[in-house]
Amino acid sequence: MSDIGIIPVDWEDRFDPQRMLRERLDRAKEALNNSEADVLFVFRTEDARYLMGYRHHLGPAFIMGNAVVVLAKGHDPILWTMDFEHCKQRMPWLDDQQIQPRANFREKVGMKRWADQVEGFIGSLKGKTIGIDIWDLNMENAIKETFPESKFVDGYQGILMRAKEIKTQDEIHCLKIANAMTEAALDNALDFLKPGVKECEVLAVAWETMTAMGSEWTQCSNIVASGPYTAPYRRFTSDRIIRNGDPVIIDIGACFNGYYGDLTRTWICGNVKPTEEMKKVHQNCYNALFNAGAAVKPGATNADVFAQADPYVLDSLGHGSGVNPWEAPYFSPASKDQPVVLKEGMQFNLEPYAGVKGVGGFRLENDHIVTADGVDIYTTYPFDERLVIDVHPYDVSTGRTR
Repeated sequence: MSDIGIIPVDWEDRFDPQRMLRERLDRAKEALNNSEADVLFVFRTEDARYLMGYRHHLGPAFIMGNAVVVLAKGHDPILWTMDFEHCKQRMPWLDDQQIQPRANFREKVGMKRWADQVEGFIGSLKGKTIGIDIWDLNMENAIKETFPESKFVDGYQGILMRAKEIKTQDEIHCLKIANAMTEAALDNALDFLKPGVKECEVLAVAWETMTAMGSEWTQCSNIVASGPYTAPYRRFTSDRIIRNGDPVIIDIGACFNGYYGDLTRTWICGNVKPTEEMKKVHQNCYNALFNAGAAVKPGATNADVFAQADPYVLDSLGHGSGVNPWEAPYFSPASKDQPVVLKEGMQFNLEPYAGVKGVGGFRLENDHIVTADGVDIYTTYPFDERLVIDVHPYDVSTGRTR
């Protein structure tokens, strides 16, 4: 499969969106069938995307009810959406029953009306087990009143995450395209970086590049942190003027077809040499990144990977990504207490950090896919070679930069 082309063509095996839709839904149905739940109530908009291909206008806040999907054993999923007319016209792979007008959860009567619709489509839920991916206290009271004789279980970690943890070939293609967009944005941002520009101006260049390439949204608000804000690390962008010799952490991620890239590099601003102390701290982070990546293989655990980077981590070493930028598997100090075995097809980002106040902070990040015989580190953007003392065997870019 091509790792570069975005548009499906007839002369090469590329991304197939309809195949991805079918395979994702099949995995969700299998995960539901293997669980105790009879039906899933899904309220996260990204999981409406995963199950049905519904693209929502993304934003900084979660709003309950903007998209609702019900997936029952033996049934195809049904979508309730605020974009009813748009979906009816532009999602022809769904039949008329599968697209319904928005469910009104702002009033209790709306919950009751929705429940009547659900049971009209899939039958009574009396005595049945319902998996739910997310809810709040108000919804909990309303939903238990509406389905008083049903049992409720976790539908997210226990079911949806089991479906999503192994990526299909088309999901991997989307993740790699998102990464390529992110690398292009980082490259333009670094070309723009010079003494006297502001952090927010650097981010604007990266954001414009990603949007121009077709990015739907970004992995987070994105981070450009410079100088003293790198140690201790401040995870947002400000109007600080970047000065000559400052370390600059750039942590960004584009979104292609619902899937997120995530890339971090630390650069020294200006045409100057870093201090020896800076190089040592960066090398600690660099070694942690590649030592952790080298530990990735089927049968290893997230705890094994975390141990290779420890102590050069913040609260977490990394996380999976997909239609949500933060999915399983996770890599944290708690991983050793309940380790997760890595499997072929899992994807995750590893992002160690090393910092010394008064010297600088350094964060680096690569994206990884577990392969049959090890790992595909599909982030190939180079490092600031002024900061690299010893090149790691897993680093394929250092020594090749201009």
